[in-house]
Amino acid sequence: MRLRFFLNFAFCVSSFASLPGCASAPARRTEPIPPALTRFEAEILAATQLPGVRRGSWGIVVHSLDRNERLVELNAHTLFVPASIAKLVSVATAADAVGWDYRFETTLRTTAPVVDGVLRGDLLVVGSGDPSIGGRGGDDLAGFVAAVKEAGIRRIEGRIVGDDDAVEEPRPQRAWAWDDLGYTNGAVFGALNLAENRTVVTVAPASAEGLPATIGFPSRASPPVVNRSVTGPARSQQLLWPEQRPGESSLTIAGSIPVGAPPVDIGIAVGNPTLWFAAILRSRLLESGIDISGDAADVDDLRPPPDRTSGAVLFTYRSRTLAEIARPLLKESINLYGEALMRLNADRGMFPTNDAALEGLRRRLRSWGIAEDSCQLVDGSGLSRRDAISPEALVIVLQRMFDASAASPFMAALPIAGIDGSLETRMKGTAAQGSVRAKTGTMSNIRSLAGYATTRGGERLAFVIVVNNFEGTGAEANQAVDAIAVRLAEFTR
Repeated sequence: MRLRFFLNFAFCVSSFASLPGCASAPARRTEPIPPALTRFEAEILAATQLPGVRRGSWGIVVHSLDRNERLVELNAHTLFVPASIAKLVSVATAADAVGWDYRFETTLRTTAPVVDGVLRGDLLVVGSGDPSIGGRGGDDLAGFVAAVKEAGIRRIEGRIVGDDDAVEEPRPQRAWAWDDLGYTNGAVFGALNLAENRTVVTVAPASAEGLPATIGFPSRASPPVVNRSVTGPARSQQLLWPEQRPGESSLTIAGSIPVGAPPVDIGIAVGNPTLWFAAILRSRLLESGIDISGDAADVDDLRPPPDRTSGAVLFTYRSRTLAEIARPLLKESINLYGEALMRLNADRGMFPTNDAALEGLRRRLRSWGIAEDSCQLVDGSGLSRRDAISPEALVIVLQRMFDASAASPFMAALPIAGIDGSLETRMKGTAAQGSVRAKTGTMSNIRSLAGYATTRGGERLAFVIVVNNFEGTGAEANQAVDAIAVRLAEFTR
């Protein structure tokens, strides 16, 4: 592979401030390449040959935002599996679709009259896809509980029902690895989501080797779990994991914990997010002193379904703005948030299935000048290995979203090298610390970084770095990617 420099990039618009991207090829520089750029090329190429990444497939684009000038390209138009830098597309297109001030709404309503403090029916909680309730960037259920008490309800004679019919039924996205699904990063998205659809299970050894280990949860509400963990010999290797086995509705906790070992907390996905929301809300209402005769339920499991037309609305919870939700999404790379925001691309009035949202996303990218065959995303988080996008397409998104003040919601949400988010511990003490704002991407044998760098000379760059199928460790791949980002920050002409 060979790096090529392109200068005087020919864009299809005259004003960078309204740049929608351009599908045309850049003009190639005909005059001699300056020595500083020649060294820049050699040093970036050298990083792709560091130990552990020599066999990998690399895609790199570096573009000067100040000079509207293409500096470096390596396989710019090749499709790569992006991992979590795909979230940049989800955030950018969602903001374009609904605006940074958009708020999700979740409604609490009764299905029958309240008589002398008794609700003679079900309590229904109706979601619209808010991913943030009880999670990073969101509030908890306190407002829902307060609304029930303020309505004078002391007893509920029916059930606590989660209504998720405003959004497609929760399910894993296309080509998600089945062994990701039990872990928190594989939590599925639905109309109702609480605490990012994750919880903790505590595994403790039994009193004797060979007996089943014990499991416990932090609250009385818990997802359905099958315990296949055992107590191993003293000082044996501890190996425990959650597993959402194909064809099974319950999560499995498997593995071994040595006899005499201290309890271990494992973060897990909760499975059905609708039932999880209803169960935790029921638990919180009980804790507040409200008596409830019925169980928690998913509306899809009830025949006939509750009457949505009777009763009254008790409370409408409005989420924080899209701008506020985007910050933890990008800083901490929350897959669930990425899925939720991507769904906002569905046309208004259209049922927001994954396919409808993806069609809206593709149409939006085409309007920005991004060729459809250069972006083949199938989810909003980048967790799918069927996702494919070119570095060129991502650079066009970055150019469109750039704000020189770094104060826009998009810019402010990006991790900062050596400072915060998923880059907090990377590139500390280098020229990149504080001057590189970029989204990370991490999957097995995939590492990526895409965002902005301010060079030592004060020049602002947009860049995309992605490596697929490298042969070494993730740490070696991060080292190579970071070496390139640091070189961007060190660059002077």
